[in-house]
Amino acid sequence: MRIAILSTFYPFRGGIAQYGNALFTALEQLGHNVKAFTFTRQYPNFLFPGSTQYVTDKDTTEQLQSEEVLDSINPITYYTTAKSIEKFAPDLVITQYWMSFFGPSLGTVAKLLKDKYKVISILHNVIPHESRVIDKPFTSYFLKQHHGFITMSASVDQDLKAFIPNASSLERPHPLYNHFGAIADKEASRKELGLQEDKKTLLFFGFIREYKGIDLLIQAFDELDDSYQLVIAGEVYGSFDVYQQLIDQNKNKDRIHCFNQYISDQEVSTYFSAADVCVLPYKSATQSGVTAVALHFELPIIATDVGGLKELVIPGKTGEIIYKAESKLIAKTIIEYFDKDTSEYSSNIKALKQEMSWDNFAKKLVNFSNTLPTPEVL
Repeated sequence: MRIAILSTFYPFRGGIAQYGNALFTALEQLGHNVKAFTFTRQYPNFLFPGSTQYVTDKDTTEQLQSEEVLDSINPITYYTTAKSIEKFAPDLVITQYWMSFFGPSLGTVAKLLKDKYKVISILHNVIPHESRVIDKPFTSYFLKQHHGFITMSASVDQDLKAFIPNASSLERPHPLYNHFGAIADKEASRKELGLQEDKKTLLFFGFIREYKGIDLLIQAFDELDDSYQLVIAGEVYGSFDVYQQLIDQNKNKDRIHCFNQYISDQEVSTYFSAADVCVLPYKSATQSGVTAVALHFELPIIATDVGGLKELVIPGKTGEIIYKAESKLIAKTIIEYFDKDTSEYSSNIKALKQEMSWDNFAKKLVNFSNTLPTPEVL
């Protein structure tokens, strides 16, 4: 099968680019002829809250070859992108959707292609975490241009059906990343990060945004005794000042270790290998790529009961669920987790890894696309 993927790819960085790269590789390894199409400009710089959109010299990201064609804010490129994809003559076109800002650009390209080729989208989010006035019209426009959807959680599937009740969809959780390397030695990893080697180590990992509840985790850490240490690793979107104030007021502030920076791929193993548990104190969510990274490193997860997080965080098996996003409940769940025999969590996660492989995900995606009618009969 000839498959075109229109998404963020190298030289852009971040979770969506990593996802696209892993999907490309998995489909190619199954014997498909795959071509990647990406942006010439993803976001205007003034709309991007992080330090840079691009891979830097510190990153060791695989330099996957893609055709840079789409400017998110230049409508002329919507048409030239569709023409470029037409030249490839795909049997299947795959887009990724994670933010309503991309509704007009990705949606228009899909609209121009859908009468000739099967067009499906992988939906990371339908309803964004931080709402804007553009969300409903842009998302509605985008969704209407596709024949089918891969939804990353039950909550995403429900959001899709709120827009298109009879939408053809396949619900598949986020596959486990496998490009971050092997699990490293815990003692050596803690030493490399300047952590105490004998503490129960909590990890918050990923971009720091308001909905992810890092403020709740910092407040919860104030409830814990001196046998714990907290690692916060990730680049903040916006200002870190409000979190720094909470840290400064925390009685355990000397055991809060902040790495407020973009964590390159080659550094990821050190952070997850140093931790005893990954904590996701999200106030809202659909799903999270961080769960896929944690499970790759066989690290149990403590997460709030929001969105699709509990689909992979199985209480007593792969982690624990906090039934409400409140600091005292987060602290209580952390304490209860460490009071248990945690040795079985890793073995349960190992059993999950094959089911959650990229190879399995790619096979199911292709099988799903084969069930969709060809454009001639739509």
